[in-house]
Amino acid sequence: MDNRILTYCDLGLIDYKEAWDLQKSIFNFRVKGDLPDTLFLLEHPHTYTLGKVARKNNLIGNEDFLRKNNISVYDIDRGGDITYHGPGQIVGYPIINLEEWKKDTHKYLRALEEVIMKSCIEYGLAPCRDSKYTGVWIGQKKIAAIGIKVSRWITMHGFAFNVNTNLNMFKGIIPCGINDKDVTSLKNELGREIFIDEVKNSLLKNFKEVFDYKEIIFTNKTELIGELITS
Repeated sequence: MDNRILTYCDLGLIDYKEAWDLQKSIFNFRVKGDLPDTLFLLEHPHTYTLGKVARKNNLIGNEDFLRKNNISVYDIDRGGDITYHGPGQIVGYPIINLEEWKKDTHKYLRALEEVIMKSCIEYGLAPCRDSKYTGVWIGQKKIAAIGIKVSRWITMHGFAFNVNTNLNMFKGIIPCGINDKDVTSLKNELGREIFIDEVKNSLLKNFKEVFDYKEIIFTNKTELIGELITS
């Protein structure tokens, strides 16, 4: 673990399907060992995603609600139930080899929570875990959802951290299938808009620390796609 290197790419605001396809490409190269571990931080347009075990009736917004709010819906291959992605929410997609860190999915989930909790603490909040549910909580309100896929010990998907998120968008779903708890955001807790890039920098710093990386290589989408094409 002495020479662990992480490639970091800020994808900005990107369509869900485009980011998912990019994840799959990076995953395939990571499996072959042609690329180092990679972390994407980004925002999506309004999107609901349903994991492999999601109950369809947890999508409670009707067609009119979806159309009015321009919300896309995807059935995807991560664990977990239904969640929302949208502007003002930082989504993190780590594509990393757990064999080179800790070959333990449970520890990986706890580590993702730890990254977000450290960032929450930096903003003066008191985050916690829930013994029953994966994610990060402020009291009884969920501030970050986590849903992953691990195949051949390479990770995909990741976390969604509500920063300036429009929480009204959660009214179209039963978030993560949990109907007795609420959601919140940094903005909601602090009473002010938060600079997204500032939070991304915090998450990146904490991700490097929690996952024991010694070096971060910064790249952008254009450079990364060019590297994939020539690999």
